[in-house]
Amino acid sequence: MSALESNHARVMVVDDSAVVRGLIVRMLEKAGIEVIASVGDGQQALRALERHRPDVIILDIEMPVMDGLTALPQLVAKQPGVRIIMASTLTEKNASISLRALQLGAADYIPKPTAAREISGGQDFQRELIDKVTALSGKRGKTQTAAPGAARVTMVPAKPVAPITTRPETSLPVRVIAIGSSTGGPQALFEVLKHLTGLSQPILITQHMPPTFTRILATNIERQTRLPTVEATDNLRVEPGKAYVAAGDYHMVAEKNTSGVCVRLVQSPPENFCRPAVDPMFRSVASVYGGGVLGVILTGMGHDGREGAKVVTENKGMIVAQDEQSSVVWGMPGAVVTAGLASRVLPLSDIGAYVRRRAGGR
Repeated sequence: MSALESNHARVMVVDDSAVVRGLIVRMLEKAGIEVIASVGDGQQALRALERHRPDVIILDIEMPVMDGLTALPQLVAKQPGVRIIMASTLTEKNASISLRALQLGAADYIPKPTAAREISGGQDFQRELIDKVTALSGKRGKTQTAAPGAARVTMVPAKPVAPITTRPETSLPVRVIAIGSSTGGPQALFEVLKHLTGLSQPILITQHMPPTFTRILATNIERQTRLPTVEATDNLRVEPGKAYVAAGDYHMVAEKNTSGVCVRLVQSPPENFCRPAVDPMFRSVASVYGGGVLGVILTGMGHDGREGAKVVTENKGMIVAQDEQSSVVWGMPGAVVTAGLASRVLPLSDIGAYVRRRAGGR
């Protein structure tokens, strides 16, 4: 079978640290993922593409000779369709660069622990690495049954596993817009939110992101869409027409008090391996706003948001989901759609305009 016909994920690792490369390669190979190249800078990665065609490239940001941000558009141009995951340490500078990389064609990012010891013992990093590689490649690892303690290999179905059925749209007025997203989410959010300036409803956003990244994301949303947006802080009052981004490592939930509605930041256990997670946000807005919730599920791997969407619909709210064709990964929206919880399944380009009309905006 040729490389192009392989059913197994094929990966190139690009990092200037031989120690980090070795650790990442071992994690991938332990999960049955084939590493076809391991190189130390962007220039070597471009040369390696002449001999290999990876499904996914894990690309470090800070490297000598040619850094990741410089190499990224050249890699995409040389092999259109390759999925690139940016790897960076959790600094404000690297968070900004990672978000810039998403605009230049990267599919996702992964926060890289700062020390080899942390990487080698980091089960969370290992799980996230394997899940993102498998989801973005759309392929499986060679070994489907992992040994105890090994990273699990998850598959994202290429097609829905059940016929798509939609719920009737509600006629209740929209009081709040709640949006959940993950892999591919930042770009999807920019596309949707540019349509939502000037609405009277508050907008709550949970994007799977670590600390620092969420603050930069909020700043970029406001800059690019002109929608007033902040990273949420605990007990912050919710105001009409403003957007609130869940802070990294905290679930964001809505809560009613004597002065109105506020957002609370809580560190209850991760849900669906995520914190922030969409499910607690959806449950809370359903509790506070009842049938006035318009929930939106955008691209992302896994099924976070499905159980929360069930609570939203049980309380007579409504869910809109991104369609498969326009999603980077049709995991989260696919889970909601195949569970029969969505009233509309739309391409990304149509979601913002639909939400605006449904919310009563011109």
